Amino acid sequence: MTEDIIITEKTNPDTIDIDISTSYEIARMINNEDLKVAKKVSENLDSISKGIDLISTNILKGGRLIYFGAGTSGRLGVLDASECPPTFNTPPELVLGIIAGGDKALRYAIEGAEDSIIFAQKDFNKLNISDKDTVAVISASGNAVYVKEILKLAKEKNVKTIAVTCNPKAEILKMADISICVETGPEVISGSTRMKAGTAQKMVLNMLSTGAMVKIGKVYKNFMADVKPTNIKLKKRAVTIVSQISNCSYDTALDVLQKNGFKIKEAVIQILYSKSYRDASKILNDNNGILRNVFKNLK
Repeated sequence: MTEDIIITEKTNPDTIDIDISTSYEIARMINNEDLKVAKKVSENLDSISKGIDLISTNILKGGRLIYFGAGTSGRLGVLDASECPPTFNTPPELVLGIIAGGDKALRYAIEGAEDSIIFAQKDFNKLNISDKDTVAVISASGNAVYVKEILKLAKEKNVKTIAVTCNPKAEILKMADISICVETGPEVISGSTRMKAGTAQKMVLNMLSTGAMVKIGKVYKNFMADVKPTNIKLKKRAVTIVSQISNCSYDTALDVLQKNGFKIKEAVIQILYSKSYRDASKILNDNNGILRNVFKNLK
């Protein structure tokens, strides 16, 4: 009977006495378990890189990345999607995070959400998903009815899929085009997959979305070349980025950015090639928004 228990639900022998431990010992136990996560993620780099290539290829065709999940996994998908617009200046619809039970489920547990075929069908159908899109399902156990139904619906529409789980026996691993299984083992608190499993899934989603954004030209070197400066901190970052790439003074970068509405890539072209904002925009557009292409073609 024990063998049928999902690995993330098993009892962790290293934390069996956590309830009678000191606060320091509790923190150490959790930290010791967390140290195992990055290594387990590293064992999946081949599958993760395939996911990055799939997502970036589909985005360049006009598609979207759409995360689906329930509970903690769903929240992580929504979080990753919501961070793409400010970080990479992407339109909100380019990367979407859908959680079973709707936005209310972000704050409250929705009874039966992860077991609902109806929720899955409703969420999938309202997005008009096409074969240009990439669907990524996230589930620690990998057996939630909601995500399995999403994969089934995607297959019917010839949509490419990615599965992210922490259970090597997960059913979704056999259903997706690309399978990523980070086997994090039993949790500090048995079954509390918001912990190691959640950390692992967050790391994987960071790699998938960030890797895809790098591939489509949203990053120059390791600068956020498309960051959306929505506050004072980000505006200062934009000025620093332009100053470093253009090898100009902070004041020069600030002046150009203030005049062009804080468009980083255009500002770089304006400064380096003495172009107007209008000309810089055209040059950038002609080079698919990729600064390296601009520098290569305007030597």
